[in-house]
Amino acid sequence: MSMTVSLPASRRFSVLPITAVIVAAIAAMPILAIFWLALTGSTEGWQHLLANVLPRAGFRTFLLLGMTAATTAFFGIVCAWLVTTFEFPLRRLLSAALVLPLAIPSYLAAYAFGEFLDFTGPVQSALRAAFGYHSIRDYWFPDIRSLGGAVIVLSSVLYPYVYLSARAAFSMQGRFAAEAARTLGAKPLNVFFSVQLPMARPAIAIGLSLVLMETLNDIGAVEYLGVQTLTFTIYETWLNRGNLANATQIAAVILVIVGALIVIERNAREKQRFGAPKATSMAQRHRLKALNGWRRWGASLFCFVPVASGFFIPVIVLGGYAARRLDALFAPKLLKALGHSLEVSLSAAFVTLVAAFVFSYAIRTERSRTSKVAARFGSMGYGVPGTVLAIGVLIPLASLDNGVDGFIRAHFGFSTGLLLSGTAFAIIYAHAVRFMTMAEGTLDAGFQKLSPHIDMASRTLGRNRAQTLFKVLLPNMRPAALTAFLLVLIESMKELPATILLRPFGFNTLATLVYEDASRSRVQDAAVPAIIIIIAGLIPVLLVSKSMDHPENR
Repeated sequence: MSMTVSLPASRRFSVLPITAVIVAAIAAMPILAIFWLALTGSTEGWQHLLANVLPRAGFRTFLLLGMTAATTAFFGIVCAWLVTTFEFPLRRLLSAALVLPLAIPSYLAAYAFGEFLDFTGPVQSALRAAFGYHSIRDYWFPDIRSLGGAVIVLSSVLYPYVYLSARAAFSMQGRFAAEAARTLGAKPLNVFFSVQLPMARPAIAIGLSLVLMETLNDIGAVEYLGVQTLTFTIYETWLNRGNLANATQIAAVILVIVGALIVIERNAREKQRFGAPKATSMAQRHRLKALNGWRRWGASLFCFVPVASGFFIPVIVLGGYAARRLDALFAPKLLKALGHSLEVSLSAAFVTLVAAFVFSYAIRTERSRTSKVAARFGSMGYGVPGTVLAIGVLIPLASLDNGVDGFIRAHFGFSTGLLLSGTAFAIIYAHAVRFMTMAEGTLDAGFQKLSPHIDMASRTLGRNRAQTLFKVLLPNMRPAALTAFLLVLIESMKELPATILLRPFGFNTLATLVYEDASRSRVQDAAVPAIIIIIAGLIPVLLVSKSMDHPENR
C-alpha cells in the first residue's frame, strides 16, 4: 500500500509563479527602460525643451485634459442620470446607443469633424447658401483645428467611459434613497446633487481617469487639429529632431502623470467596491419617473446630441466618402494594409491572451503574493500612451539587435540587421504590453465565476493539475478567453501611436494607412479603411450594448 504525501502550498515547488515573474519582467521592461534612459541619457537640448517647449506643451496638455474631463463628465453623468431615473421617448434605444461612440477612434472622429465643419463642408456650405455669403470674410465660424475643436472631438468619443460608469452606479443605488429625499420635499435636481451624485462619485472617478488616459494617449487627433500636447512633443522630438534621449525624458514626465491617474483610478475602484450600495431588486431599481410636456422630448434630444456627434457624424461623413470609393475596396494597397493589420492584431491578441492567462491562472491556483505582485507588475503598461510605450519598446529591442549584430559581425563576418526592432515584432510587443490589463481583467472575471471547488473535485477524481487545466478549466473559460481575445484584437487594430512609430519601412496597417492619407489632406481616400476600422470597433461595443440590454440592467 502506497501513501501519497501532499505538501502544503507554501512548501510545494511550482514553476507557475516563476513563469509569471518572467512574463511580468518582459512586460514591464519598456517602462523600466524609459526611466533608465531618462536618468542616464544625454541632457543636450533639455534646457531648450525645458525653457521653450515643455511649458507651452504642458499647459496645453493640462488645459486639454481639464476641458475634456469637464465636458465628458457633463454629458456622461447627465445622460446616465436621465436614462436611469426618468421615462421619456426612445429612452431604451438611446440608453444603448450612447455607447456607440466607443467604436470610433479619436483620430477618425477628428478627420470626420474636419471635413464636416470645413469651409467646403456641409455646415458652412449650408450657412453660405442660407445667408448669401460668398467668402469666409463675410462671416465668422469657429475653427475646428484648435484646442476647443480638440476638446469637442475627444469628448464626443470618450464620454461613454463616464456614461457607463455613472449608469452602473445610478442603476445600483435603488429608488429608496432618492424617494426618501423626495418625501422630505426635495425636487429631482436636489435629489441628484445631494443623494445620487455623491454616491456615484467613485464610479465617475473611474470613468474620468480612463478619459484622461485616452486623451493623453491621443496623437492622431491632436496633430490633425493642430494642438501640441506632451505626447505629440515626444513624437516631434524623436522623429523630427532625432533626439531620442530628450524624447525619453519627456516620456518619463508623462509616465509620472499616468501613474498618478492609475493611483486615482485604483483608489476609486476600492471605494466603489467597499462603499457602493449592494445591487437592489428589480422592483426597487426600475420604477422610473415619467417626464411630461417639453421635458419628455428635451431629455431625448439631450441624449441624442452626444450620440450624433460621436457616432453618426463620423459614420455619415466617412461612410459617404467610402460609398463613392468602393473600387478602392480591392486595391492592392488596402488589401496589403488589411493583411498587416490582421497579422499584427491576431498575433498581439494571442500573445496577450497567453501572458494574461499565466497571471490569472497563477493567482487562482497558487494564491501567493509572488503571483499577485507579478500580475500587478506585468500590467504596468495599462494607461501608458502608445507613443511613450513605443520608446520603451525600442530601447531594449534595439540594444538586443545591436548586440546580436555585433557578435555575428565579429565572429561570422556578416550583419543580421534589425531582427526585432525593425520588424512587426516590435509592434506586437508594444500592443501586448499596452492591452495586457484588458485581457487579464476579462480572464479574472471568468475565473471568479468558476468555483474553486471545481479544481478540488477534479483532483479528487485522479486528474493532475495539467489535466484539470485542459479538461476542466479551459473548456469553462472559453467565453472569457474569446472575449479577451476579441477585445485585444480590435483595440490592436485601432491602435495608431505605437504602430506608426514602430512599424518597419513601408509597413502599413489600416490605422497607419488612414493616418497617412489624412496627413496628406486626402481624407476621402482614407474613408474605406476608416469604415473597416469602425465596423471592427462595433463588435465589442455591441457586446456591451447586449449586456446592458439584460433586464437587470435596463
